[in-house]
Amino acid sequence: MKKITLSTLFFFSLITLVIAQGYQVGDQAMDFKLKNVDDNFVSMSDYPDAKGFIVIFTCNHCPFSVAYEDRIIEIDLKYKELGYPVIAINPNDPAVSAGDGFDDMKKRAAEKEFTFPYLFDDGQKVFPVYGATRTPHVYLLNKKGEALKVAYIGAIDNNHQDAASVSEKYLEKAVNALLKGEKPAVEFTKAIGCTIKVASK
Repeated sequence: MKKITLSTLFFFSLITLVIAQGYQVGDQAMDFKLKNVDDNFVSMSDYPDAKGFIVIFTCNHCPFSVAYEDRIIEIDLKYKELGYPVIAINPNDPAVSAGDGFDDMKKRAAEKEFTFPYLFDDGQKVFPVYGATRTPHVYLLNKKGEALKVAYIGAIDNNHQDAASVSEKYLEKAVNALLKGEKPAVEFTKAIGCTIKVASK
């Protein structure tokens, strides 16, 4: 009886650890239903013809996120026609992070003419499941039958300050590999950006 109890405790501890860590490459990703800046709700199931998704946790206020906005637009325009659209999600609690409220998101999306959905993680339920810790933080998902498998996690590229000085386009290389039916050569990089803002409990 004691062995069963210890095994059970170990099992649940392991499950808790996995959930706390979020997704790893190869995991199946969950869908979500979040409010877009156009006041409509968006899910990945709304894109039946997509081959996968480029899910990017980002926000308004973080200078790292702001530096990547034009690059994210370019990536969306390049890859959504090839089956991999960008879906951006703001994971920050606006009570903690000034400028990251839903109305602020609407204003920023209009100013920058975002070509992709910009969703609000109301209640901060989605980003912990994915394991996002920074803005921006990328999760490249690839459709395998009905499942969405995580193919790449991390940074967009290797220079957050200057797009002209980028020498490694991690995300684009990963998407290009999937388009060829191959595994990305680099499946994980460290996300560089601002920490996701959560109210202290």
